[in-house]
Amino acid sequence: MLRASVLRLLGRAGASRVSLLEDSGPRHYCSGSLRARDDACDARAYLTTPIFYVNAAPHIGHLYSALLADALCRHRRLIVPCAAATRFSTGTDEHGLKIQQAAATAGLAPTELCDRVSSQFQQLFREAGISSTDFIRTTEVRHQIAVQHFWGVLKTRGLLYKGLYEGWYCASDECFLPEAKVTRQPGSSGDSCPVSLESGHPVFWTKEENYIFRLSQFREPLQRWLRADPRAITPEPFHHAVLQWLEEELPDLSVSRKSSHLHWGIPVPGDDSQTIYVWLDALVNYLTVIGYPNAEFKSWWPATSHIIGKDILKFHAIYWPALLLGAGMSPPHRIYVHSHWTVCGQKMSKSLGNVVDPRTCLDRYTVDGFRYFLLRQGVPNWDCDYYDEKVVKLLDSELADALGGLLNRCTANRINPSGTYPVFCTTCFPSEPGLVGPSVRAQAEDYALVSAVATLPKQVTDHYDNFQIYKALEALSSCVRQTNGFVQRHAPWKLNWENPVDAPWLGTVLHVALECLRVFGTLLQPVTPSLADKLLSRLGVSATERSVGELYFLPRFYGHPCPFEGRKLGPDTGLLFPRLDQSRAWLVKAHRT
Repeated sequence: MLRASVLRLLGRAGASRVSLLEDSGPRHYCSGSLRARDDACDARAYLTTPIFYVNAAPHIGHLYSALLADALCRHRRLIVPCAAATRFSTGTDEHGLKIQQAAATAGLAPTELCDRVSSQFQQLFREAGISSTDFIRTTEVRHQIAVQHFWGVLKTRGLLYKGLYEGWYCASDECFLPEAKVTRQPGSSGDSCPVSLESGHPVFWTKEENYIFRLSQFREPLQRWLRADPRAITPEPFHHAVLQWLEEELPDLSVSRKSSHLHWGIPVPGDDSQTIYVWLDALVNYLTVIGYPNAEFKSWWPATSHIIGKDILKFHAIYWPALLLGAGMSPPHRIYVHSHWTVCGQKMSKSLGNVVDPRTCLDRYTVDGFRYFLLRQGVPNWDCDYYDEKVVKLLDSELADALGGLLNRCTANRINPSGTYPVFCTTCFPSEPGLVGPSVRAQAEDYALVSAVATLPKQVTDHYDNFQIYKALEALSSCVRQTNGFVQRHAPWKLNWENPVDAPWLGTVLHVALECLRVFGTLLQPVTPSLADKLLSRLGVSATERSVGELYFLPRFYGHPCPFEGRKLGPDTGLLFPRLDQSRAWLVKAHRT
């Protein structure tokens, strides 16, 4: 894929940086990054979230899906600044029996319910800084056109037939279930009630004549697709789970409902007695956004990455690829799967009253703070737990104290009275470790810091490419701690600008710390865009100097000029991230004096 070639180019560029301690300087990284950027302007990447069901207000799980996609998209834009090369869609799924029932319960027309809840998702995503290029609603005319065309292609290719479907249906999950996937549990009245074995939601028996998709024909093609590309579904445990599902027989799939049972949906072309199955309807949204059925969509498909929750894996990893293959198209490039959020160890549930309102969290912890928490703590492979104390502890420790405290120390008037990017002294910090002399002040740990920060951009890119944003933030946080250790070790507040012996080393310590902060600010842009902007602006880094291609770390160390050296810092706009727990706020204030 073209996107992979971009990252391979970045990988080669990053390798040059890894070897800089034994090399001639950052020139190799610069040229490699620029080549990657130029070549990638013609590459395209299309990222999607699921479209979210409008039967209830958004919760933090919905926001987490959107943030994962947003961070991946923003990181790619740092590498490939061409705006036209990346698309990112999200939206709302507004058809189906569940919507029909929820609207009736609320005493609303389905359109009223859809408008109300879809606007809540749109408002949440605006407030959270989700940088999508399209918000699709399945009630839009463009989507109905795409769905009915897709249906026609399947029918023309002989993959739809009318037959009698008899079996279990789960309205909550909007899916048909075989007998093996149904169990019984006591209901509210004590009677035994049939429920979905996987979700626990009630099911009911249905018998009706529907259109059926020949899903059984695609078991082997799906197996070949997944075995040929072990990263098609990431992380690996979900790839393995889908292959295990495909070891079983794959029954044909009912893809319509009788309109008398389900009127809130898209009619089957040429047969108003049937409504298209809500999942077929919903999945086609990924094509609608890129212009399907017009030819323009082919320039974006299959360079597509879906970001989904594990509860809808089967629909995206079996039904959707099979439908695409049936329509003569390729499966998506990647399906990135994440797990769920619990609250204090319990599953979020309206009945338990523990559903967390994400807008409240954005207000309480700030937009950047809550974005950072979810992406730092969320691990796609397993469920993650939310509780207030955990958020406060993480944000105060990593954003307020470690990162904010570092910036405060290095820009405080007492330590940096000129308010500039100080000069780096190559005799105090020679590029070759182990040199001795009266002016040499750098220690072994300092060279380890330079090496760690120099390799950080490549490391972060690799983690993003592997859908491990939390690991990218772990690596960044580790480097922040190392940089704080560097500053603490050399205690610039004990050095004197008026002393000709101290002054070169004082400037060098601050220069190295500010260069580290510049790297951190650049790499934090996908996760905490406003905080990163504030940090980089304080360092005097202009908007055109914030891409990965411009990230030439510590060039003076390698004997090259530094464009920031001697430059005035930006204005002081206050604390980078004020502590949430004010009982220890005095520590941050102490760093600013």
